[in-house]
Amino acid sequence: MTIYKGRPEDFDGRQERERRVYELLDGIGVEYDRLDHEAAMTMEVCAEINAAFGRMTLEEFKAESSEERTRHAIICKNLFLCNKQRTRFYLLMIPGDKKFLTKNLSAQINSARLSFAGEEDMLRYLDITPGSVSVLGLMNDKDNAVQLLIDSDVLKSEYVGCHPCINTSSLRMRTRDLIGKILPAIHHEPIVVTL
Repeated sequence: MTIYKGRPEDFDGRQERERRVYELLDGIGVEYDRLDHEAAMTMEVCAEINAAFGRMTLEEFKAESSEERTRHAIICKNLFLCNKQRTRFYLLMIPGDKKFLTKNLSAQINSARLSFAGEEDMLRYLDITPGSVSVLGLMNDKDNAVQLLIDSDVLKSEYVGCHPCINTSSLRMRTRDLIGKILPAIHHEPIVVTL
């Protein structure tokens, strides 16, 4: 896998939603590394991508302690959730190796039990399809209908990895840029949770 600095030189065959991500990041001065790859549909594939970003083998990456991994981009599961009535929507960023228990999260955000939101809501609010959910999709949520939830362990990493709203590319950027530049630019304030 080849790591590139910044946006692709050629946008042939790329979706408009991906191009908008690069325009946002470049417009606010966020530096990022990019990897193009086959569709990433599992956490195992995401681990391979993260190992490539760290320029190490997957076995070396898996052998590192959680503390050592913070030097690399933390592998996040991005879960699009809603309440039973589908009146409240949440995007949860959680480390890929952490278990998600809806009961623990619901109690922290004072919500009834949560479930996974449907594809139609994903498209409506984030302009993203299943398998491509990303914190960067919040740039499409102009009405702030989706509340961002970030597990506290994500914030311990120097870098965070995510898709540019399409799962055939991955980006690595500094966590402080996500919190200090990207989220203010797209007008989303995160709630930090501990799962």
